[in-house]
Amino acid sequence: MTTFRKFAYTYRMERLARRELTHGDGRRLFLYGANDGATLPQDAPGGAWPALHLRHDALRDRWVAISPARNTRPQTAPTAQTPSDETPPCPLCVGGPELPFPYEAAVFENRFPTLLASPPTPPTLEGATAPSRGRCEVVLYTPTHTGSLATLSAEELARVVAIWTDRSAELFAAPDLQAVLVFENRGEDVGATLSHPHGQIYALDHLPIHLRERVDAIAAHRDTTGTCLHCDIVATDADAPGRHLVDNPSFTVGVPFAPDWPYEVHVRARRHGARRLTDLTTAERRDLAAALRDVVHVYDQLFDTPMAYLMACHQAPRADAGPVDDWHLSFEFLPPNRGPDKLKVRATVETAAGLFINDTVPETSAAQLREVATRTAGVTHAPIPDVEVVPEGTTAPAGT
Repeated sequence: MTTFRKFAYTYRMERLARRELTHGDGRRLFLYGANDGATLPQDAPGGAWPALHLRHDALRDRWVAISPARNTRPQTAPTAQTPSDETPPCPLCVGGPELPFPYEAAVFENRFPTLLASPPTPPTLEGATAPSRGRCEVVLYTPTHTGSLATLSAEELARVVAIWTDRSAELFAAPDLQAVLVFENRGEDVGATLSHPHGQIYALDHLPIHLRERVDAIAAHRDTTGTCLHCDIVATDADAPGRHLVDNPSFTVGVPFAPDWPYEVHVRARRHGARRLTDLTTAERRDLAAALRDVVHVYDQLFDTPMAYLMACHQAPRADAGPVDDWHLSFEFLPPNRGPDKLKVRATVETAAGLFINDTVPETSAAQLREVATRTAGVTHAPIPDVEVVPEGTTAPAGT
């Protein structure tokens, strides 16, 4: 049985003001934290995405997004490279095209979207097409150009979780949206084009195939066993010390039983009913922030260099998408490394057939990660505060 130490911290509630602005091309910008009332220039032309649409893959019953504008995204030097006169400026730093004034944290609608609230009419082709309806947002964790979830201050990290929660609440409230995916692509090895600490949010008007598979698995497990699939996974993971990584009161943190990737780590809510970020208590939000910091810190210490990864937050889709009561919120880290200087590349059988081949024994990978976590467990972090997002100008007492 895992025992969690309790500390006599007094947590304070930080009121994080939110202010909404609009770029000249019509994209929304949300400023979080202090700001001096600065405005955005309004001389930018409106966006035009004539080729943006979805195509239906009839063989696999899934939708594929066609988004040529993504090829025009900016790219800056990687974090490890020293900027020079030839290095393109970072568009996410203060003074860039997205934030021309100082900020603490922000969210803006993507300049190069895959999905739009009001998408263009899809073309009429030989197969089924549909509008690329949804939302694509960029989340800026900090104005500082370098860093990660492992190096953000306690306040910055708590704000990121609060911002994810705030945006998820609005997006799930939109009647045309089915799923909200918070994610982060970190490092050039997974295709990240900007090194500034940031993540993204995609909200979709349909259930993508991998989310649909999860909903179906949850329903099938309930029909077969009468129990919650995620509760059973939590219990199994909690009783598997060989895959356990770090202790956390609200989340299991460890290598999953059948991972696709050698150093894959899942952070899963223990409590039944914690289906989305908006369902978490203030204590659970603190524990989530700590768990994410712990995982990224361990990754970066494993090979003594920042590890690239894909991070996906899986929240329960809308209820009309299927039976989702048994869904537990999870953050899943998918790093491509299979060694300090080796990357796993999806082979033919993995890409064509969906049969992933893991080059390592999960318990062996977990042992390596756990050794790093144990060795660095003495690192002292400031307590993570409670953060509540409120519209700018709100004067009502903060919640508890």
